[in-house]
Amino acid sequence: MRELARLLRYSHTYAGHLFLSVALMACVGAAQGLTALLIGPIFDRVLNPRMAEAPVLLFTVPGWRHQVYLNDVMPASIHNVWTMVAISILAVFAVKGLCDYFGNYLINYVGFSAVTDLRQAVFERVLHQDAHFYEANSTGRVMSSIMNDLEKIQVAMSHILADWLRQSFTGLGLLAVVLQTDWKLAVVSLTVLPFVLVPTLRIGRRIRRTTRRAQDDAAELNQILQEALSGQQVVKSFGAEEIESNRFRERAHRLRRSNLPYVAQQALASPLIEFFGALTIVGLLTYARLQIKSGVMTTGEFTSFVIALLMLYEPVKRLTGIHNIFQQALGASQKVFEYLDREQQIKERPGAVKLPRFEKSILFEDVRFHYSSGPDGFVLDGVRLEVKAGEIVALVGPSGAGKTTLANLVPRFYDVAGGAVRIDGRDVRDLRLAALREKIGIVAQDTFLFNDTVANNIGYGRPNAGREQIREAARNALAEEFILRMPDGYDTIIGERGVKLSGGQRQRLAIARALLKDAPILILDEATSHLDTESEMLVQRALQNLMAHRTVIVIAHRLSTIRRADKIAVLDQGRIAEMGTHEELINRGGIYQRLHELQFLEDPLVNP
Repeated sequence: MRELARLLRYSHTYAGHLFLSVALMACVGAAQGLTALLIGPIFDRVLNPRMAEAPVLLFTVPGWRHQVYLNDVMPASIHNVWTMVAISILAVFAVKGLCDYFGNYLINYVGFSAVTDLRQAVFERVLHQDAHFYEANSTGRVMSSIMNDLEKIQVAMSHILADWLRQSFTGLGLLAVVLQTDWKLAVVSLTVLPFVLVPTLRIGRRIRRTTRRAQDDAAELNQILQEALSGQQVVKSFGAEEIESNRFRERAHRLRRSNLPYVAQQALASPLIEFFGALTIVGLLTYARLQIKSGVMTTGEFTSFVIALLMLYEPVKRLTGIHNIFQQALGASQKVFEYLDREQQIKERPGAVKLPRFEKSILFEDVRFHYSSGPDGFVLDGVRLEVKAGEIVALVGPSGAGKTTLANLVPRFYDVAGGAVRIDGRDVRDLRLAALREKIGIVAQDTFLFNDTVANNIGYGRPNAGREQIREAARNALAEEFILRMPDGYDTIIGERGVKLSGGQRQRLAIARALLKDAPILILDEATSHLDTESEMLVQRALQNLMAHRTVIVIAHRLSTIRRADKIAVLDQGRIAEMGTHEELINRGGIYQRLHELQFLEDPLVNP
């Protein structure tokens, strides 16, 4: 109930629409009850000429001894019983149809709107999660929860909620009919309901568990699909189409096995209700023969009772199915609520201040860090490094030394486990996140571009930038030449992750994007590591434009890119092993000299 209440909380904004839909569905239930009541007059008056002139009794109000006749609610000018009954039937069905249409529309409006709000809340929560979250959750699984899990909730909160209201009020209306006709007989007839409802509740709990397993299997299938499509070049280069096909087939079969128990459990309620309903009808027919013979009950009254009872079993049967679908939605909601409830590890402290401008330095003060999901041991241990405003500081060292991790602490992609990172003397954890990251531009080795136009990719982060500003950034990044050769120039769609561009072109667009942002602090994470010699020369020239008048932290394996750095920090096993300029380190006989000699043998660009 707590989970259901939490889902329904998202409909509070649309309470007016919801209450109106409830009122309309109540009218539908009342109309359904009146439909059953009108069966009696048809048998007792319309089809019995001897009783054609007698008043038509609709129902008796229990406890008040008050009887309501159809003649009381029809105009006095209408005396013909069949005319009264016919007009009543048409009026009831017209009211029922209109109320059902508008009630169904309104409840679907509430359901779709509430789940749209919920999906937006989940997306925004996931979007603001820290790097630890994305290490623990694959993209495919998160996408499956936001789309597939919420689709189950969508169905329950719109179509099924509408049907639940319709069937609930219909059941209440028909229950009123059978109770006022013969309440003792009604109580006896309804004693079979516990034999149906108790197993249904137990089945519902199983369905919730089954649904969660099925949704997890669907997430795995979605993950394989996302990986196979995103990495299609790798798949083709290794001739692994059959491998991926088998992986997909195996997970698809597992998903089928997870879904079939739900189908079996869901289908069990209907035959239970129908069997017990048949037992009830046999007993009623036996009882009715005696009642009609003794004159206690007329044929029409009994017919109304039986039809109302039969009609009542249909809402009960539908409600058990609806209950199971709600259980399915609650099972799907578990992962969604896990995302909403997860505490963000990277968040602003109360009273965080805005960094007005960057003027002095970035200081790594005895920084210690380790990954929570990684093996024991610190990736960084006691790192102390100062990057003064306007300096170019390079981080080099073997793979796994902690270079990228150290740079990622500046924009607070991670938080330190010990020590502090300070900008102009302020701990970055005391600064507003948006203000901090506004001061930092990043160009990484794996450039991410959106499936959008060239102009929108360059202007990403500055939606109000004018076309001339975008063009100037592209020119300074040495990108305009190839942009103008594209079919639609700056309006060309570049494909997913910039697939229509070469590596050098993608990097230059990333540099143009950073130029347009115009942040005073720049992080270059091996920005030229995947480029050929010609592309690297172009990108290096563009980077020189980007680095001008900025404070730069450069991460590089290729030492040719950092010869002119003001300071080079050599990291090894999470510590700074050496520090100095290229000239100071080249002949020191340490790690830097060894790396330089190894690259000199492989790449003459290191020492031209």
